[in-house]
Amino acid sequence: MLQVRTDWHHGDSRVRTLPTAAATRIAKTRDGNDRLAMSDLKKIIIDGMEIEVPGAMTLIQACEAAGIEVPRFCYHERLTIAGNCRMCLVEVVGGPPKPAASCAMQVKDLRPGPEGQPPVVKTNSPMVKKAREGVMEFLLINHPLDCPICDQGGECDLQDQAMAYGVDFSRYREPKRASEDLDLGPLVETHMTRCISCTRCVRFTTEVAGIHQMGQTGRGEDAEITSYLNQTLVSNLQGNIIDLCPVGALVSKPYAFTARPWELTKTESVDVMDALGSNIRVDTKGREVMRFLPRNHDGVNEEWISDKTRFVWDGLRRQRLDTPYIRENGKLRPAAWPEALFAAAAALKGKKVAGLIGDLAPVEATFALKQMIEGMGGHVECRTDGAKLPIGNRGAYVGTATIEDIDTAAMIQLIGTNPRDEAPVLGARLRKAWSRGANIGLVGEAIDLTFEYAHVGTDRAALERLSSQTISDETKAKPTLVIVGQGAIQEADGAAVLAHAIKLAENSNSGLLILHTAASRVGAMDVGAVTEGGLAAALDGADVVYNLGADEVDIAAGPTVIYQGSHGDRGAHRADIILPGAAYTEENGLFVNTEGRPQLAMRAGFAPGQAKENWAILRALSAELGATLPFDTLAALRQALVKAHPHLGRIDEVAENTIAPIEAGDLGKADFRNAIKDFYLTNPIARASALMAELSAAAKARAQTAMAAE
Repeated sequence: MLQVRTDWHHGDSRVRTLPTAAATRIAKTRDGNDRLAMSDLKKIIIDGMEIEVPGAMTLIQACEAAGIEVPRFCYHERLTIAGNCRMCLVEVVGGPPKPAASCAMQVKDLRPGPEGQPPVVKTNSPMVKKAREGVMEFLLINHPLDCPICDQGGECDLQDQAMAYGVDFSRYREPKRASEDLDLGPLVETHMTRCISCTRCVRFTTEVAGIHQMGQTGRGEDAEITSYLNQTLVSNLQGNIIDLCPVGALVSKPYAFTARPWELTKTESVDVMDALGSNIRVDTKGREVMRFLPRNHDGVNEEWISDKTRFVWDGLRRQRLDTPYIRENGKLRPAAWPEALFAAAAALKGKKVAGLIGDLAPVEATFALKQMIEGMGGHVECRTDGAKLPIGNRGAYVGTATIEDIDTAAMIQLIGTNPRDEAPVLGARLRKAWSRGANIGLVGEAIDLTFEYAHVGTDRAALERLSSQTISDETKAKPTLVIVGQGAIQEADGAAVLAHAIKLAENSNSGLLILHTAASRVGAMDVGAVTEGGLAAALDGADVVYNLGADEVDIAAGPTVIYQGSHGDRGAHRADIILPGAAYTEENGLFVNTEGRPQLAMRAGFAPGQAKENWAILRALSAELGATLPFDTLAALRQALVKAHPHLGRIDEVAENTIAPIEAGDLGKADFRNAIKDFYLTNPIARASALMAELSAAAKARAQTAMAAE
């Protein structure tokens, strides 16, 4: 904990403590990346308040620790320091007779007083006030007066700080400079005349996203942010520069001119486009989702989200299932709920039943389906992609490490994964570890990960050599990590691959992280929605298949299929009875992310038409079957769920796991293949999105080999 002593009147003082998470997040070195040890503390007086902070802190971070707001445009705690906007000026007493940029000066650089007193910093003196007014006046010289039509209006840092720290007049009467807009692609819309050259976008794309297409050219009035050779951005994280831009120069192209921030209802939730469980905010206008924004969570996604997470909202409006359907004479016809439930119950009674769990199903619906199907003597399976995840061995299907362990790892070994597509935000975290000096190796397809890595090999033999080698004590003493992708364990020898990965982790004293691609997978494994022998065993001889949103699997002709889901995708096309369910923004649901952290997705709106919450559909169907599930509310369902699986009640906590021995056969000879082939079209919501389809087509066009004439 950081201690802050506040001097009020004549020696009367009290101590204020900052939460440890906030303290460590604030406490970063000058390059904005590494966390500080809470040592080398220095005393400093800020606006009469004496605090004790690490000497490597910058003054702006020390002010933040003391609860004092310092305005800024270019500074961002997760990016390197540019020091070019000069809005964060403060006065250092006894220093140079001019204000200092608080983002670029460290506490340890301050000189003590004449008699050894702690250095004194003022953030609200006349010198500082005049300096900030001057900086704001300069920033507004060329800034256009188009706030009424600017999409940033209402959430613009420039607006807010001009009101708080600026003046109500300008001495400049010269014509304003104009700049040409950039074409950065279908996601980010540019209005470069509004740009104040804070360079946040340049630093993010270079340092975090790992692309080098943006930069700044020219000097003085000719300075402008541009892209290299007018290229569009090619990154799965580019949408984050919209949040970073403190003015309206970079805004969301799909969201443009659709809503104002004060019109939106804001709901905190989690993302299900991948298994990372990124924390998001869902903004709705009436019944429609207008946009997704990231929420800060240092242990999961920091404050970034992928482009699929951010822009998939138009898929929530298209191809929705809003009424039940029953197939008659080869064609689906609309039906009322009582008729559809009666038909589903009639199809299930007395039959051999199998249940499939889709990639987007919340834990509550999975738990309810498992109880219903197993109560009828059937089997339930969530590993619809064929992943050889061991039953009941949580350490082997989740791992023993956390996402945050990447930050401190000295060595990281990737096996059969492409984190740039499978979890782009985790890929950015790996890049941050690499930039800090971590050594990263890869067994699998040679791909562009935006950072350098040692390519150990492409096949199983490379993994076997790796797991069999002798590890030095020096390496064992370092914090190391093994990350296994789903592509590595989906083949027939997946169990053997996982066993060798576990052996490598044990030999090197490493943490193990299983990188999942399905948001529902870990939660479904936790509640035991698995069948010995996998998907084939679950479907073997089944007369009826109850499909809970599993759109990534082909069900052969023969059994009757009852499909419960939100979109008219592959699963609905195969269905004989369709029961329309809610999407992840339309019901409260529990999701467990790839590291085993339970998180809550909150309802931001209501499902369209006659679609119902998924758990409620299963509860109603169980009553129709004459075997009513023992809960009438979501709260009662969650009580039963937590009673059966207590760790799922510890929201936002990562339980410690141990790995039981795995019985595995021999490794095959094939090369590793990554699980995701098309980043933009991985689930029914994404496939319903027109924007995702456009991005997928553009990615395929880029991947094609250029002709000689091109």
